[in-house]
Amino acid sequence: MSDAHIRASDLFFSWPDGTPVLADLTFAFGPSRIGLMAPNGAGKSTLLRLIAGELRPTSGLLEVRGALAYLPQGIALDMRSPVASVLGIESRLAALDAVAEGRGEPADFELLDGEWDLRERVAITLEQVGLADVPLHRRLASLSGGEATSLALAAKLLQRPDILLLDEPTNHLDRARRQRLGEVLATWPGCVVVASHDRELLDGMDRIVELRSSGIGVFGGGFEAYQRAVEIERQATEQRLRRLQGEVERERRERQQAHERAERRMGNAAKNLAKSGLPRIVAGNRMRTAQASAGKARNVHGARLEDAAARLREAARSFHDIDPVDFSLPATRVASDQLLFSGNGIRVHRGRRRLFGEHGLSLAIRGPERIALTGSNGVGKTTLLKIIAGALRPDEGVIEKDCSRAAYLSQRLEGPDPSLSALDNLARSIPDMPRSERSQLVARLQLRGDRMHLPLGSLSGGERVRVVLACLLHARPAPQLLLLDEPTNHLDLDAVRQLEHALAAYAGAMVVVSHDEAFLQALVPTRRLELTAGEILRRGRA
Repeated sequence: MSDAHIRASDLFFSWPDGTPVLADLTFAFGPSRIGLMAPNGAGKSTLLRLIAGELRPTSGLLEVRGALAYLPQGIALDMRSPVASVLGIESRLAALDAVAEGRGEPADFELLDGEWDLRERVAITLEQVGLADVPLHRRLASLSGGEATSLALAAKLLQRPDILLLDEPTNHLDRARRQRLGEVLATWPGCVVVASHDRELLDGMDRIVELRSSGIGVFGGGFEAYQRAVEIERQATEQRLRRLQGEVERERRERQQAHERAERRMGNAAKNLAKSGLPRIVAGNRMRTAQASAGKARNVHGARLEDAAARLREAARSFHDIDPVDFSLPATRVASDQLLFSGNGIRVHRGRRRLFGEHGLSLAIRGPERIALTGSNGVGKTTLLKIIAGALRPDEGVIEKDCSRAAYLSQRLEGPDPSLSALDNLARSIPDMPRSERSQLVARLQLRGDRMHLPLGSLSGGERVRVVLACLLHARPAPQLLLLDEPTNHLDLDAVRQLEHALAAYAGAMVVVSHDEAFLQALVPTRRLELTAGEILRRGRA
């Protein structure tokens, strides 16, 4: 059993400008599978970067024992590199070949360090992540987003680390590769920390750790056990809120009743003193004493009311910790017989590969239909969306009709400038939107205060997705056709639900690529198109 572990005590981190991110975190992770959950922007990626050593804590203690490999959310890879280079084995493979051919030098033996089974290990690892048929000389540019993610994961697995940190590892992966990842993690002997919103992946974890504004919550079991525990916690919090609301109302009533009693006593005392014939100075002293007594009673009841109200506010803050994201879309209409896109015999060349089969692909999009486009990684889903969007011309075939009002959300979130803030990107994308309206829109996306002025590149993946969606969907005139490539990647579960509600109310046409079946079902597609490994387009009604 590995003795790898991660321990933190009173961990605190803030950005150089003083913006706090993580506070008072204390935890201990040993050899187990940890699912890390939190709303977008709460600090999941920051915590992984701290553990990986890319950032240093502002204060507190952080101890990491064991060899560590970290797969970040945004994988920066040279598209011209061959697979072997991404895996980090080019020089060792060359040394292995030199030794096998009798040309080996001392430096080759030193580089290999007894790793004579390197090719076998590479083959096994590529098989584990679903890339068994990908040759080592193939260029990264020819791989899909999901294949590139799997390749980056394979590179980390080949390092044989004691601690494996994965930030949203199932983004872009098809269902088969997600299952393969789950199988790899199920048998991992060391410590795994996975930041994810993938419910199926999280359900295979030993523990769920949730980052909260008040610290950290730890739940035994996977995602379903976490959901049950959170529901029990929510019900308990609701009961506490109702109890505290009752206390506040009772204290208000008692304060009002005490005030009314004091007023009656003061009135009666004034009448009695007037009738008593006491000297004016004695009567005045008695009135002042009565007034002081009434004031003291008011202060006591006021303090009780404030205490109850403060406890109510604190409970309400914990219950409503995160406001819902507002993805409300502008109004748009598409006539039922309006032809938005039409293409025939479409084919695309990828080196020796030909996407979309022997005869090419033909597709028409008419009226406000909802198309769910599915298929394994690498079959051409993203390529097809780019063709529909007009961002890519096919090598063969004819585009007979394209849509001038199409909005395309790419997997890589291209478009907005990462050096500009959310507000500045909106101003550049939608220049005729009033500044006050832009500020309100950004606030509805949960970017408030200083965060709406931060460079887009410094925000979390989920926050960037929200801004990119806002830039696309609130364009003027409103888009008639939405082309969404894995729109739920990076979004937390609450944001996914809000996006589902917004798209459900959208009256235009849409083509959605997603491996999240629950998300696709929520959109109620009118048609499903599946691109198969055999590059055949199968049509089916939803």
